[in-house]
Amino acid sequence: MKIISTDNEKIKFLKKLGDKKVRDVSGQFLVENLIIIYDAISAGFLPKQLFVSEELLEKADEKIDKIIEKFPDHFVINEKVNKYFSSLSTPSGIAGIFEKQEKELNLDEVVIYLNAIADPGNLGTILRTAVAFGLKNIIVDEKCADIYNAKTISAAKDAIFKLNIAKDENLKIFGEIKQKMKIFVTSLDGEVMDDKIFQDKTFCLVLGNEANGVEEGIMKLADRKVKIGMSGEIESLNVAVAAGILFEKIYSAQGLHA
Repeated sequence: MKIISTDNEKIKFLKKLGDKKVRDVSGQFLVENLIIIYDAISAGFLPKQLFVSEELLEKADEKIDKIIEKFPDHFVINEKVNKYFSSLSTPSGIAGIFEKQEKELNLDEVVIYLNAIADPGNLGTILRTAVAFGLKNIIVDEKCADIYNAKTISAAKDAIFKLNIAKDENLKIFGEIKQKMKIFVTSLDGEVMDDKIFQDKTFCLVLGNEANGVEEGIMKLADRKVKIGMSGEIESLNVAVAAGILFEKIYSAQGLHA
């Protein structure tokens, strides 16, 4: 089916999905990235609806061909329609509506708790890095950027389809986690990590806000405060960079690379 009007109800809904409230109510989100959509479909996550531009369909691209093969009931759009709903400065020519992912946390494994990570790019990078190092269980609190924000998705790539992600409010899930496992928090006042700190099979590691770190209420409930050993030339690292270092240490300590 071809859609050439911005007054089309489906196109209006695509534009509305740029609003977090609409994403929350509908339980759906928009992906405007060929590679992410390709990887999601390849992994069995089919979009509810798929929109592809005429220009993109005309290109000789194996990924596009495979996407269309998996999802033949797509809508064909023109450049004007694509620009109308797209959140990108340069529309990608493809958009898929997906259902929000709901998977249960596995509390027999390491849990990563994200406290007030404000920047969508940092959040997405942390999610992608977690997948890279075999960490599947992520909790985001209500102060974090939206998981399904376009910038978060752009940075996370297909990580949102591969993780067990739970959203916490008022530390409800955190309180349950506290009863089941040790809580480690990152803190400039913490002890420099050694090679043994992450060897327990289960624990929760908390990463905090870019400017303020882990909030005091969580800090008080921590079993241990830790920090990354550094030269002393700078005080702290970007939270996404710190996450990469910490996740690699967990990956090695847990033997996830074996």
